[in-house]
Amino acid sequence: MDTQDRIKVAVQKSGRLTENSLALLRTCGLSYSRGTDQLICFGENMPVDLLLVRDDDIPSLLAEGVCDLGIVGLNVMLEKAVDGPGLVRPREVASLGFGQCRLSLAAPRDFEYRNAADLCGRRIATSYPRVLGAWLAEKGVSADVVTLSGAVEIAPRLGRADVICDLVSTGSTLAANDLVEAEVVMESRAVLMAGDPPETGARADWMDRLISRIEGVVRVRESKYIMLHAPRSQLDEIRRLLPGSEAPTVIPLEGRDDKVAVHAVCRENVFWETLEGLKAVGASSVLVLPVEKMLA
Repeated sequence: MDTQDRIKVAVQKSGRLTENSLALLRTCGLSYSRGTDQLICFGENMPVDLLLVRDDDIPSLLAEGVCDLGIVGLNVMLEKAVDGPGLVRPREVASLGFGQCRLSLAAPRDFEYRNAADLCGRRIATSYPRVLGAWLAEKGVSADVVTLSGAVEIAPRLGRADVICDLVSTGSTLAANDLVEAEVVMESRAVLMAGDPPETGARADWMDRLISRIEGVVRVRESKYIMLHAPRSQLDEIRRLLPGSEAPTVIPLEGRDDKVAVHAVCRENVFWETLEGLKAVGASSVLVLPVEKMLA
């Protein structure tokens, strides 16, 4: 396949999404070569190449048609989205199940925050002025947004802001800077974004195959395969208890008219409470197995 016909996927070259993004693509079966300082990884077994770039650049690369797919945080996608003549509006294809965080307001401990109205006339330091500005407008709040490219959490101590708006995962950085999380502006996660899709031909086929594989990998992350024996009279209750399952497979047991074997793929996590509920209605020999691959 010609170089121009290969699928190009933009991935953060270094950061909190990099390892999971590359692992996801490897799980999809992609084998690629990568040098120490190489910014393009060429797929060896698929016509798929990886562009290792700054996450801030991924939205524009998609919009300009340089890349076909991109793995990026939703917060970055919304903040850095570009629009205009000749540009593509990227679409979200899938939520990838990693990179969860939140963009939150945080204030010094002595700042009495009750609701968004307390921000009127205040200075808010952030690296996400676009997202924050939209949220303030929605709340009808007029505040001074101070844009910083980094070290947002120290802005109150430096006297540059009254509060901050920054990404929060565990909250440890806020605590280290004597800040308290006040309100969540948006929830974020890693997403698969697509640019203008090819209409027909080999590129379109490979694009569909890669997206389907990614969706399949994401789908099975918490999926489990359950096998159990159950009283035939309790089948309706067993079906109700199986989390996120489609119609289970019911198999007669040799020499038993009152019991059957039930096999089901559960698309949600299976907790101990689920197993205890199954046992309470007569299930036995319950076995829970991980699912490696699944196509819808």
